[in-house]
Amino acid sequence: MCEAGDQAGPGNRESAGPAFSALLEDSAEDLYEHAPCGYLSTLLDGTIAKINATLLGWLGRERAEVVGRLRFADLLTVGGRIYHETHFAPLLRMQGELGGVAFELTTADGTRLPVLVTSTVKTGTDGQAQLIRTTIFDARDRRAYEQELLRAREAAERERDRVQRLARTLQQTLLPPALPEVPGLEVAAYYHPASADEVGGDFYDLFPLTGGRWGFFLGDVSGKGAAAAVVTSLARYTLRAAAASEPDPVTVLDRLNTVLHHEYRGADPRYCTVVHGHIERRDDGAAVTLATGGHPPALLIRADGSSRFLSAPGGQLVGAFPRARFTAVDVLLEPGDTLLLYSDGLTEARVHGRVRYSEERLRTDLAGLAPATASTVIEAVTGLLAGFGDGVEDDTALLALSIPGGDRA
Repeated sequence: MCEAGDQAGPGNRESAGPAFSALLEDSAEDLYEHAPCGYLSTLLDGTIAKINATLLGWLGRERAEVVGRLRFADLLTVGGRIYHETHFAPLLRMQGELGGVAFELTTADGTRLPVLVTSTVKTGTDGQAQLIRTTIFDARDRRAYEQELLRAREAAERERDRVQRLARTLQQTLLPPALPEVPGLEVAAYYHPASADEVGGDFYDLFPLTGGRWGFFLGDVSGKGAAAAVVTSLARYTLRAAAASEPDPVTVLDRLNTVLHHEYRGADPRYCTVVHGHIERRDDGAAVTLATGGHPPALLIRADGSSRFLSAPGGQLVGAFPRARFTAVDVLLEPGDTLLLYSDGLTEARVHGRVRYSEERLRTDLAGLAPATASTVIEAVTGLLAGFGDGVEDDTALLALSIPGGDRA
């Protein structure tokens, strides 16, 4: 084995066989003519002075009809000629070389051949330009690859548009199409999706009850996507059905907790945070009872500019435990007062990249609105969300109730 290897070494080329000898005898001219790329040389005015057999084969032309008769630009498509005269040729004269430019050549039968062109200017000993040497690479495989990528991208964009339309449609089914008109109250709401591709888990509603009362709620389901949408739908309709028969908001949350814990326990637990209440208009304002299940506290903005959070301590997540504890708080809304319900997508947004927004900052930012109305509060908060930009990482639901009237303090 060692002797055979030695015989094939540099000192024994003659014994290596006819294949090795043929490689040694390969001429430079033959290498030029049959290179795996096209070569041509042109005069400074673009007239073709020399062209190899590879490029002639691609073009389907004879040497006699090309050399001395055509310019390089004559081989290009109409658009390619314009680009060559206005961009390629001037840059080549300025820089002396230009590489990797995409063109299309026109073959003898009229088909288009995508190529990549690299040109250099050859100069003499006196530094004067003499001719232009050009190397041409077949770019058909690359063009096919690029077109396939483009088709894949267009297909992905169409699929994304379809997913976004589906997400918008599904989201709309989980929110009331419009808030009803409530006698003696002004109401406003807003929903801010953090992503156009996924259905969020935030929800709200306002609906009539018996005896002149109105029920309302705002909540946030864990997770996103279709699975969260199913839970959102169940929570929303359970709350409405329970509120129609139970006058106590705490009992309504108990009902929802029982339903969620029964449906979603084990390997895929689901839960939500909810603030639910009812409001009844009176001559001196409106009586409100709020029950909270692990949700951020509602913000009460008084007509005189003061504000406070309506905390109901101890309210637990809805659906997380078989027996959860919920608490309620009563408050009287007077003329000029506004009650704001919101989800934590607002207070947990990032401000200036890192710092989390907070409930206290929300109270401070809305302090100058007194006497506030439902619409002015929602408008102010939507302005805050717009200012946060990409800092809003979660969906945000807003619902505001106000009593008309009241003077600015």
